[in-house]
Amino acid sequence: MLSENIRWVGVHDHEIDLFEGQYEVPSGMSYHSWVILDEQVCVMDTVDRRFSGEYLGKVADALGDRTPDYLVVSHVEPDHASSVQAFLDRWPDVTLVGNAKTFQMLENYFVLGETKRRVVKEGDTLPLGSHTLRFVLAPMVHWPEVMMSYEESEKLLFSADAFGQFGAADVMPAWDDDEARRYYLNIVGKYGPQVQGVLKKAAGLAIDAILPLHGPQTLTDAIPHALEKYQIWASYAVEDEGVLVAYASLHGNTAAAAEKLADLLDQKGCPDVVLADLARVDMAEALACAFRYGKVVLCASTYNAGIMPFMEDFLHHLKAKNWQKRTVGLVENGSWAPMAAKGMRELLGGMKEITVIEPQVTIKGAPKTSDLPALEALAESLLQA
Repeated sequence: MLSENIRWVGVHDHEIDLFEGQYEVPSGMSYHSWVILDEQVCVMDTVDRRFSGEYLGKVADALGDRTPDYLVVSHVEPDHASSVQAFLDRWPDVTLVGNAKTFQMLENYFVLGETKRRVVKEGDTLPLGSHTLRFVLAPMVHWPEVMMSYEESEKLLFSADAFGQFGAADVMPAWDDDEARRYYLNIVGKYGPQVQGVLKKAAGLAIDAILPLHGPQTLTDAIPHALEKYQIWASYAVEDEGVLVAYASLHGNTAAAAEKLADLLDQKGCPDVVLADLARVDMAEALACAFRYGKVVLCASTYNAGIMPFMEDFLHHLKAKNWQKRTVGLVENGSWAPMAAKGMRELLGGMKEITVIEPQVTIKGAPKTSDLPALEALAESLLQA
């Protein structure tokens, strides 16, 4: 319960292993929904359909002998809206509230037929009695129909997917930088300019609490910190000084070169060095690290006259998320015809404001004493960049 008249009716999901079919979530996920009890009753969003029964029971308990007047659909993605049909079956007289794109996209999942609809635009309001919702459109944060709702009397921002994080709120009740970063940069990271636009809108609101669809049920004391992080992430700025050394190794020799480079950076006083084996690390975590730090070293074995597949996959992920404004060092390995650096440069060439520094390090087979000066020089270049 947030207050006497605003009650949480969401669910905690500890059955899920991969969010959106790709992101590891060992601490589960939460899908948040709220009931606003006033002269008119408004429900904010639904939950994943796997939990429809549990969810509808919670809504019914919160309603008592009342029925909902409105169901606001902030985001059509199935983890939030796939219980809309079950909700309509239970309370068929409810009015769905969304913007024009909301209803276009809902039709991709449900046959709405004669369902009551209220189409809202930027700045429109929905008076409920002592509570009033004002709608803030947030297209591409991270689908085109996304909207937030600002409740004026209690100064609450229902923020859709923004300010969420991986992890169920019953085990991770507070904002966590690592899981919030991994969530934002993988789910929303491509759309920095759109996020900056919404942050400008939010700056004009007096906000006492943020209520995201995922992560903690509410953010209160963490609001300034979360806003600061979002400004950094949305502008693709460097969050922390350090170097990510990411490698894809065929027989362990490229891994040994990456480990030696990481040791050299540490010995030379680099503030933070993260070593990531792309064949084994959570790819979403590696991507979040690449955004977190200003400098990244890509170390890859040559494979079929190209790049070791795990490195190629990593670079495609970075490009898809609009990775930019970073300094990159390259280490390649090849027993007879090293080609990995050429392929990595080609993929980096499709990204914005990426500076590839020298020297490029080329190793043939196992790293040898004769390779140390090049690794030392690369470490120095990284620290001076």
